[in-house]
Amino acid sequence: MCWSATVDLWAGLGIGAVGVASLASVRRPGDAPLAALPLLLGVHQVVEAAVRHAGGGPGPATLAWAVIALPMLPLWVPLGVLTAARPADRPRLLVPLAAGTATAGLLAYALATRTVDAEIRGRTVGYAVGVPYAPLLLAAYLLATVGALLLARDRLLRLLGLVTGVGAAVCALLWRTAFLSTWCALAAVASVLILVWIRRRP
Repeated sequence: MCWSATVDLWAGLGIGAVGVASLASVRRPGDAPLAALPLLLGVHQVVEAAVRHAGGGPGPATLAWAVIALPMLPLWVPLGVLTAARPADRPRLLVPLAAGTATAGLLAYALATRTVDAEIRGRTVGYAVGVPYAPLLLAAYLLATVGALLLARDRLLRLLGLVTGVGAAVCALLWRTAFLSTWCALAAVASVLILVWIRRRP
């Protein structure tokens, strides 16, 4: 989410370009899922531009936004960290992957059985899904995404996990006060860190 549909669109295109550069820098197949994350985040921003342009509501763009944000990310991130890790480091990464798999399954079921609605609130967008056990799912979601990065042996990935965790807390606070949505800024910083990480890989 960003400040407006126009900013969302341009931010998405910029973040997507970083994703293309990251994928072009991949030298190990196992690094590709994590290197592709900025491209996914860029698509997510462009989709939200479409949500804003449509004025919110339960349309196809709203559903596409929710599919990326809810089931995809908690599975994509820990799987990407796992495939990029050395074999000796993988056992401890199975915990966030298991959390992400369970979370993705429950969220996918919620999206299949409920209607997702989006509401434009000035500079922010609110999404309503009606997910059951929300606090528990949020904890599992954070374990899968932030936790997987913090458990990585690579220092840049751990830094990414720290930046993501702190940044998500700040973004959520600003969003809840309906003051400003800064998720796109966090996505941009995370994407640049991933690009630096993939280019420094041996």
